[in-house]
Amino acid sequence: MSVTKKINNFFSNDIGIDLGTANCLVFVRGQGVVLDEPSVVAVDNDSNKVLAVGIEAKRMLGRTPGNIRAVRPMKEGVIADFNITESMLRYFINKVRKRPQIMRPRLVVAVPTGITEVESKAVEQSAKKAGCREVITIFEPMAAAIGVGLPVSEPSGNMIVDIGGGTSEIAVISLSGIVECRSVRTGGDSMDDAIIRYIKRAYSMMIGERTAEAIKIDIGSAYPLQEELTMEIKGRDMNGGLPKAVSITSEEIREALQESVTNIVDGVRVCLEKCPPELAADLIDHGIVLAGGGGQLRGLDQLIAEETGLPVIVADDPLRAVARGTGVYLEGLGDQPKPIQ
Repeated sequence: MSVTKKINNFFSNDIGIDLGTANCLVFVRGQGVVLDEPSVVAVDNDSNKVLAVGIEAKRMLGRTPGNIRAVRPMKEGVIADFNITESMLRYFINKVRKRPQIMRPRLVVAVPTGITEVESKAVEQSAKKAGCREVITIFEPMAAAIGVGLPVSEPSGNMIVDIGGGTSEIAVISLSGIVECRSVRTGGDSMDDAIIRYIKRAYSMMIGERTAEAIKIDIGSAYPLQEELTMEIKGRDMNGGLPKAVSITSEEIREALQESVTNIVDGVRVCLEKCPPELAADLIDHGIVLAGGGGQLRGLDQLIAEETGLPVIVADDPLRAVARGTGVYLEGLGDQPKPIQ
């Protein structure tokens, strides 16, 4: 490593970011994952000024007065609002830099495999405007595989399914490269939307994003449960306009989530069908690893195992897999870093 590079690394805190549609996680070299906050920004409509970011802004979702809007600047894993994403990144970067550094930080950021060159440039420009001196991208499934401890550099097949808020990234990895991949525009957000639509159709009741997410976490499932669950939810009656409470079951939510779950399972199946036979044979022993928040959906591992005939496990701490992977990759960068393909 050159003297200049050593000086840069000494005087700055290099950062790895999982810039997700639903949550943003930040890894600081030497400290681990130090921040996990929602990718939400509250903006004043009149002045276009950012009022709150992260947890504070998420509390405002569905509860803001007319002059304030709560915005998710990331959509399906890519930037939907350039200026607000820059403000969000700047806020998170400044929050994890506890003391002023002489050098601006170097950043490793995870991006979906389906990202276009224009979208990739937008991520890089936002990060540089937010205060980073160098931006290196790594594909999300590779970062997730590194983060869960898969032997990505070995000449054998490993399969990762990272289900985030906006996309599900499915990949077969060997020799530090992605051999086959699928980026499915289905994730936790589409599941929440499906629940909102179901409650609207079945009970003529409107619920918000936060309530839908709570339903998914508390009683959502992809496979029949040994003991089905129930939950009381509150919302607004579409007919009378008054507050309303109903009791729903896990069977109903499983029905609501069926299309989203099927899209993910189909993506896994297509990826397996296109996988080289030698690597496909390795997967019989190695199986499939689920990461991301959506990987925690009850019974999803059982359903994928049943559909593919392969063993399926949920990674330890799946929510932080991508962020940890960016950190491990960051710590392994040499004098001339090269993005993993």
